[in-house]
Amino acid sequence: MCDSDCLVGEEDLKRFGTECLMAVGACRDHAQEHIEVLVEADRRGHYSHGFNRLRGHYVADIRSKICDPNNKPSIERETISTALVNGNNSLGAVVGNFAMKLAIKKAKESGVGWVTVRGSNHFGIAGHYAKMALDEGMLGMAFTNGSPYVAPTRSGTSTFSTLPLSLAAPAKNGDHMLLDMATSSAAVGKMELAKAFGKSIPSGWALNREGKPTTDPIEALPSGGGCGMPLGGPEENGGYKGYGLGLMVEIFCGILSGSDWGPHVRKWKIQDQIANLGQCFIALDPGSYTDGFQDRCQALLDTCRNLPPLDPDLPVIIPGDRGRSREEAVRRDGGVRYKREQYNNMVELAKELNVDPPALV
Repeated sequence: MCDSDCLVGEEDLKRFGTECLMAVGACRDHAQEHIEVLVEADRRGHYSHGFNRLRGHYVADIRSKICDPNNKPSIERETISTALVNGNNSLGAVVGNFAMKLAIKKAKESGVGWVTVRGSNHFGIAGHYAKMALDEGMLGMAFTNGSPYVAPTRSGTSTFSTLPLSLAAPAKNGDHMLLDMATSSAAVGKMELAKAFGKSIPSGWALNREGKPTTDPIEALPSGGGCGMPLGGPEENGGYKGYGLGLMVEIFCGILSGSDWGPHVRKWKIQDQIANLGQCFIALDPGSYTDGFQDRCQALLDTCRNLPPLDPDLPVIIPGDRGRSREEAVRRDGGVRYKREQYNNMVELAKELNVDPPALV
């Protein structure tokens, strides 16, 4: 057993995660497709959306029969450049991959593909889907709604999810921008990790049940009666802008698709109600708009990276740079690093489901 950091190989992570979902009823193909996104999240350092979610979210939803993991998404309405997809309550990554592939196909034909989804579940990191378009030389965007947690500016009532958005843009020779962010000050998973590690959270992330700012993750979490704050925190610090961005995402996802939205989405970790999440996937072929997009995008990225930093030890970076450096470290080290508590949770889940735990490298 590891003392502090535990190194786990990617292939065995995939095997372990796949077997866990299969143990509760998912078919192999869908289980593998979903687990790939969780591995990608942890590989890029987004631990709040990786295997941290396996037990309490995906396994629990399938066990409770509020997710139908073997269902396939279907197209309910479409034009040459748009579509409405019904996820049919399948695993979120299965639905998300289907919808973004459809958006990419439409973008190749018409220059843009805009696909909205209803009847979906939690799909992992939004950046995974934006990157699918990036791999085809396109711009990609992905959005999702979720369980209500964030309070609108001037309110202390959990009304929206963290409403994440992602944008991927290709530059030259594989360089790119990959933005993946919540429109809240922080994702719920980050507060869960702070609680697990006994750490406080920054002021401006959340309010307690009395509507007061808190740095205690126990008070901040839905289980403690807390609620999240929009990106920017309090109104005087620009939180109303994060609130506006969140509304934009909810309109793209919940309102445009006809899914549940805002406070009508099931509460956090409720196990007797389907999620019916709304999602949105966009692919854009830059060649339909202007010539030389990748050259121009590269010039933009280079301009930012080459700016003189305020701190010589902290160079100016582009969204996605840190994730790529973490992926390079995973390749160099031969596996993904986890804290001992995270690895111990995997071992406990393995015993519970009678599968082999992931082996340490």
